[in-house]
Amino acid sequence: MNASDPGGLIAADIMGRTVWASPREIVQRLTKINAALVERLEHRVDQQASAYSLFQTAIGLEAQVRERTVELKRALLELEKSNVALSSAKEAAEKANLSKTRFLAAAGHDLLQPLYAAQLSMSTLVDLQEDPAAAKLCRQVDRALVTIEAYLRSILDISKLDAGVVTPEFQSVRLSDMFQSLDSDFRPIVERKRLKLRFRPTDLAVVSDPILLRRVLQNLVSNATRYTSDGGVFIGARRRGDHVRIDVTDTGVGVAPQDIERIFEEFHRAHASDVGHGGEGLGLGLSIVRRMSQALDHRVEVRSNPGRGSRFTVVAPLAEPDVPRAADFVFVENWARANDLSGRRILLVENDPDVMEATRWLLAQWGADVITAADLGAVRARLGDEITPDAIVADYHLDRDESGLQAILLARNIARHDIPAVIVTADQGAEAIELTRAAGCELMRKPVKPAQLRAVLTHLLQA
Repeated sequence: MNASDPGGLIAADIMGRTVWASPREIVQRLTKINAALVERLEHRVDQQASAYSLFQTAIGLEAQVRERTVELKRALLELEKSNVALSSAKEAAEKANLSKTRFLAAAGHDLLQPLYAAQLSMSTLVDLQEDPAAAKLCRQVDRALVTIEAYLRSILDISKLDAGVVTPEFQSVRLSDMFQSLDSDFRPIVERKRLKLRFRPTDLAVVSDPILLRRVLQNLVSNATRYTSDGGVFIGARRRGDHVRIDVTDTGVGVAPQDIERIFEEFHRAHASDVGHGGEGLGLGLSIVRRMSQALDHRVEVRSNPGRGSRFTVVAPLAEPDVPRAADFVFVENWARANDLSGRRILLVENDPDVMEATRWLLAQWGADVITAADLGAVRARLGDEITPDAIVADYHLDRDESGLQAILLARNIARHDIPAVIVTADQGAEAIELTRAAGCELMRKPVKPAQLRAVLTHLLQA
């Protein structure tokens, strides 16, 4: 600060500048400057403190992140172990389910054999009864066996479809033949329920597997018949472009819109009150329809009005109508009036003793002279120049890897001519069908209805 000038002012050096002012003004200015410097210093200290606090916070967060990362890695490792265990358990369950399914599919023949024997024996027993009460009881048992057979076949069908052992064999199938066969099967049922059953005549043919398509239509007609107590069932076919729509229409209880998808689930049935006495069943028919139609790549459509009825439609590719009748699709018009087999010599080739005895009794009741053989050796021993059968009924699978087809070819070779023959089997494989066709034999599925067997044999012997 310099000396005062004459006017009472003094010179002061404030932050590098010379200022002339009164002592009071100089003090005020210095006080402001000092306050500003103190404030700046405090701000700088606060900034450093905040930075240090942030640094400390960052260190803490980094430690927490590291700790959480370790925990997350540990959780992911545990989850991975759990997924591996879950995957192993799922794989084991799928293998067990597939094994069960394949077992049921492969064991179908053995499961149906005792039932087949029981049905044949019961059919013979019904014919032998003279007492009306005993005959009625036998018929009740026979109906129970038929019901058991239907349930068992449905379960086996689902198992085979799920196991992937059913491979469609596509060919041209005439719907007129299919409709005639269905009419033969269901006419007695609808007449007992006092319903109408109508098939619209058609010359259309479709590209399909005749066995699978028949099962699809059979289940649809059976379902329509079961859930209809008044009116009837109508079956027809219409051409739509390069496809054919096969309709099964009924006047039954109908299906609510929200239940359309559910009716294709296993074990889904209408309420008993909706169908009166016709609603018995496991609820597997439409489930089989869906699986078989998917295997055939045939679309299934449903239209229904509750209380008024339903229409199920199967859409299949169109085929040329002029095709030969499928070898494994046998229809004999008016089964019930087939003639007896009196005086006819029938060779029966069967390895199951119960089935052989039951079938022998049945054929004998129809007047046939029955020659039995369990294997190829027995066929050679039973036949000769003087003993030639008029027809042959043979099981497809015999013991020691022998087959009924081999027995038929052997018998034909001994007789030196083509003896009419029927192969009876529960085998659904394509190989059995192809070999049977190649040998010129008729194919019937177990359990065979006695009336059908009788009619087929009569048809072959009259041809």
